Amino acid sequence: MELTNVLLTGITGFVGSELAHKLIDLGYNVYGLVRPDSHHELNSITDIVEKVRLLEGDLADYHSVLSATKTAKPDFVLHLGAITPVRLSFERPFSYIETNARGSANVIHAVIETAPQARLIISSTAEVYGWQDTKSPLSEGTSLHPMSPYAVSKLFADCYAQMAGKAYGLRYTVLRPSNSYGRKLNTSYIVEYLVTAMLSGHDVFVGAPDSVRDYMHISDHVEGFLAAMKSDKAEGQVLNLSTSVATSNRSLAERIAELIGFDGQIKYGVYPPSYPRRPVSADPIYLVLDNKRICALTGWKPRITLDQGLKMIVEHWRKNLPR
Repeated sequence: MELTNVLLTGITGFVGSELAHKLIDLGYNVYGLVRPDSHHELNSITDIVEKVRLLEGDLADYHSVLSATKTAKPDFVLHLGAITPVRLSFERPFSYIETNARGSANVIHAVIETAPQARLIISSTAEVYGWQDTKSPLSEGTSLHPMSPYAVSKLFADCYAQMAGKAYGLRYTVLRPSNSYGRKLNTSYIVEYLVTAMLSGHDVFVGAPDSVRDYMHISDHVEGFLAAMKSDKAEGQVLNLSTSVATSNRSLAERIAELIGFDGQIKYGVYPPSYPRRPVSADPIYLVLDNKRICALTGWKPRITLDQGLKMIVEHWRKNLPR
C-alpha cells in the first residue's frame, strides 16, 4: 500500500513534535521542514528523527519552501511553523510578520504551485478574536479584533488561506486552537510555569488572574489535526479547536496548587521578574472558543478534562524536574 506523504512545518515545536510522533505511529510518511540552524532544537523529536525525513528550509524564503514541497510530494501539508510567544511580538513585530505572515504565504503558494492536490491544514490561533464584549464562547463567525503583532500575523495567514481557496482552488482547512498545555521540555508557558515553580517550592506570579481562557491538553490538540485531515467536510472550513470550558488564571493556579499541595505564595496581579510585558490594553480578558462546528463536521471532541490533564502534567514534571 502506498504511504501517505505529510509535510509538517514546525516539526520541532511543541504541537508539531507531538503531531509528528502520532503521525509516525499511524504509519504516515513524514517530512519535516527545519531551518538550517535549528538542528540543536531536535531534542523534541530525538526518538523519531531516524523515522522522519528532515528538509532544510526557511519559511521566509519562498524557494526553500518550494523545494520542500517538490521533494515531499505531499498529500497533506500541516503548517504549524511560527514564532509563537505573544508578548515578545510587541518587541519584535517584524520577525513575526516575516515568519508568520510571509512564511505562511510562501507555504500556500508553494502548495498551489507544486502540490495542488494536497490538503493544507493551517494553524491559526484563538488570539485572532482579540477583545470581545461577550462572555460566552466565541463562534467562528465572530468579528475578529487581533490585539498583538502575533495575532495580526496569524490572522494574515488565516485569511490568506481562505482567499487562496476561492482564488486559486487551494484545498485548505484553518484551525483556530485555544491555549494548549502538556509541554515536556518548555516551562515558559503558564501551565508548565506554575507546575514547575510550585514543585520547586518557589513563589509564583499570576499577572492577569482574572483573564479567562480555554485550556486544551496537547493530545486533544493533536487529535483535532488528525480529525481535520480525515474529514472531507473540514475542507474549505475555518474551525475552532477548543474545549469550550472557561477557566480563569486564578482558578488555574489554585487547582494546580491543590494538586501539588503547594503552600508557598501566589502573587496575583504581578508578573514574574524579567517577564516580557504585554500592554494591558492588548490583553483580552475573555478568550474561550465555541467548538460546536468542528465536533459536528469531524466527530472530534475533547476527551481530557482540565483536572485530568493537570494531573498528567504534574506527574510528568515530578519525575523530570531538573534537580
